[in-house]
Amino acid sequence: MTIESIRQAIIADPENRLFTEDGIFPLFEAPRTARILIVGQAPGIRAQESGMYFQDPSGDNLREWLGVDEETFYQSGLIAVVPMDFYFPGSGKSGDLPPRSGFADKWHQQILQEMSELELTILIGQYAQHYYLHQKKSVKVTDNVKNFRAFLPEYFPLVHPSPRNNIWQAKNPWFKEEVLPVLKERVAAILSR
Repeated sequence: MTIESIRQAIIADPENRLFTEDGIFPLFEAPRTARILIVGQAPGIRAQESGMYFQDPSGDNLREWLGVDEETFYQSGLIAVVPMDFYFPGSGKSGDLPPRSGFADKWHQQILQEMSELELTILIGQYAQHYYLHQKKSVKVTDNVKNFRAFLPEYFPLVHPSPRNNIWQAKNPWFKEEVLPVLKERVAAILSR
């Protein structure tokens, strides 16, 4: 299979019929040459409407955390973005709804098989972390991020880079002091090979 044939299968999947009928296509990027994979929750409404992931203040923060510019992030072919769901799941009382259950099970492994150069998977938020680290829902994102070294070299757990998490960052100064320098160093080492 190729990434394009997988994309077409996702578009044709009856579970995504309403999105396809509305002209909405799955939002992910999986170049064969990618060395770093970013797994987040799902596109927000703005990303879905524009067809561009992380083209917002959250994306600006994420690129700063990684130590990469927009050109490297979007055009180098070294960074893949494969969220837990490729479509905006809708809005709830306190933000976006969770990604659809079973979506990652259905598509992620097929996509990952097409990217043989991956060296690091960055897991943003609880859904990606619980899924990829095989954790119970009771495990806290803060604990994963604080203990990030336990998941290296394959995984690097992060909080969401949304400006809404600035309060969390203020309460957890160790994140900027201890976690981000290691993340930047690891990303730079991988991208410079």
